[in-house]
Amino acid sequence: MIFTQYYLQSLSHASYLIGDEDSHQAAIIDPQRDIDQYLTDLESDHLTLQYIFLTHFHADFVAGHLELHRRTGADIYLGARAKCHYAFRPLQHGDEITFGSTCLKILETPGHTPEGISIVVYDLKEDREHPKAILTGDTLFVGDVGRPDVLASVGVSSHALAGQLYDSLHHHILTQPPHTKIFPAHGAGSLCGKHLSNQLSSTLEEELLTNAALKPMSKQAFIDLVTTDQLEAPTYFSQVAFLNRRDTPLLEHILTQSHQPLTVDQVLHEKSAGAQILDVRSPREFGLGHLCESVNIGLSGAFERWSGEILDRETPIILISDPGQEREAIIRLARVGIDQIKGFLNHGIHALTSTPELIRPTNRMTVSHLQKHLMMADWPHLLDVRAHHEWETRHIDDSRNIPLPDLLTRLSEIPTDHTVVVYCSSGYRSSIATSLLEHHHYSNIMDLEGGFEAWEEALANLPLPSASARQKPDGRTPRNT
Repeated sequence: MIFTQYYLQSLSHASYLIGDEDSHQAAIIDPQRDIDQYLTDLESDHLTLQYIFLTHFHADFVAGHLELHRRTGADIYLGARAKCHYAFRPLQHGDEITFGSTCLKILETPGHTPEGISIVVYDLKEDREHPKAILTGDTLFVGDVGRPDVLASVGVSSHALAGQLYDSLHHHILTQPPHTKIFPAHGAGSLCGKHLSNQLSSTLEEELLTNAALKPMSKQAFIDLVTTDQLEAPTYFSQVAFLNRRDTPLLEHILTQSHQPLTVDQVLHEKSAGAQILDVRSPREFGLGHLCESVNIGLSGAFERWSGEILDRETPIILISDPGQEREAIIRLARVGIDQIKGFLNHGIHALTSTPELIRPTNRMTVSHLQKHLMMADWPHLLDVRAHHEWETRHIDDSRNIPLPDLLTRLSEIPTDHTVVVYCSSGYRSSIATSLLEHHHYSNIMDLEGGFEAWEEALANLPLPSASARQKPDGRTPRNT
């Protein structure tokens, strides 16, 4: 048996290829939208793709099942409860698919979503009784279990799904032999669970020992555990899950349509017509100079997630990138279903050299300057755009917390008559935030270089002024964290 795990770090997503060396047939499970790596491996291993599985309708990325089907002709297999707008083969609990000496047994495991399945993998040459692995989708992770609330926005009860999740785990997955390896669809960094490990596989035995959600407890206690303290699901999750049920355009078509070099005049024309100008360079490069009113979401960070959160998927997008990075940006936007890209500024920011009036830098402030400004009578307004749980853990005193996903709906809370210093953990999210505020014509915004990490490092390594030196004119003495 050929068993390959692919891990896409930017989406914390794992997909799988299972190939049979006797029959030269293969299955791919939970593919990403850009499928070239699978096709390359199929060819190099002399395999023919026969089966394409989705363990569930993924909410955080557009899957590549339709791409693979159109390129290879292989059938798509989904859980029997799935409802979608394309042809698929429904899978019932206990169904088996055998090719050569490989057998895949289906477990219906609803809970994260109603149509969820897990796939038990047998290598019949090695052991006909004991499975080689279970592909658990988003039902069971290393360190956690799937969250049951991602469909709450479309009226599916999280408590009802949590009860189904308990049954799926205890009646189907945990009844497999303890030494069985588990391979989930996501790892650390995914918002599909609370405490995902950075390990890409585990065993049922290890999870029973270490996974808090699998500790002995009643069904009601489990429901209470998995329905509380979940991080807020990104708003684009429901849109992506919707797309995975629909027929989507081929990525090859999107690349052909989107990979169009544009002149400065063409970009300015599209901008005046309402297009979104997306600068995908690093926060540092963006800060040195960018096209006025462009939005920065750097390829260097969680680009897919924040693009899905921030961008309007119905409004055309014009890209500004370092030359040669346009294709990467288009593919990564397509992974979260953002396909309305009209082209890119040819030669990147260098194309604006002859029109310096169109370029502006980001106003930035170092931690040392911020410390000095906080001693003044008219100290700046501090805006923390981290998630609320991060702010609650530690923050700069007197800061206001508006998590980045909420920023555009809470602009009225940001003063226009006072300097505003924006910070996040390290500067990635604050660069997004400052660019959004500049886009909405705030002129008093400064980005804190290095973010809260730099603030804490400075406090740890530099002597603090005395309490009397830190006394403000109104008699208050600010705290440092």
